[in-house]
Amino acid sequence: MTDRQREITLRFLAEPADVNFGGKVHGGAVMKWIDLAAYACAAGWSGKYCITAYAGGIRFVKPIQVGSLVEVSAKVIYTGRTSMHLGIDVRAGDPKHQQRQLTTHCVVIMVAVDDHGQPTQVPEWIPESQEDIALRDSAIRLMEMRKKITSEMEAHIKQ
Repeated sequence: MTDRQREITLRFLAEPADVNFGGKVHGGAVMKWIDLAAYACAAGWSGKYCITAYAGGIRFVKPIQVGSLVEVSAKVIYTGRTSMHLGIDVRAGDPKHQQRQLTTHCVVIMVAVDDHGQPTQVPEWIPESQEDIALRDSAIRLMEMRKKITSEMEAHIKQ
């Protein structure tokens, strides 16, 4: 058992300032919330300042209504030498009811850095349950897919 914080959930109300032209919460606001939860989780696990290296596979499943109670949950699902892969779920619903529905899901990679901004080692996370092993294995498969996508994308980058 560890005293490291592996997961965190941020809870707050979606405000009118978060609205888009369609009257729902703006996707950019959701992405900001995801980044905040990812940072809090990664810093809690590593005990260090962390920066976002990657946010991908963002799936906007359902819109969020202004006034909804929003829960952004982040969980370490894989650790590298200096990086942490985090599974992020955003759920929202009427604050007068207990039920929250999944609205957004993604994976974020955070890197711990030292006082000079250089990557620094993070504690290893070792999965114990079958669910955690499946999450780790999924993170590894996604990492391999990202390498292939990066290679393909290089043809689109103009120097």
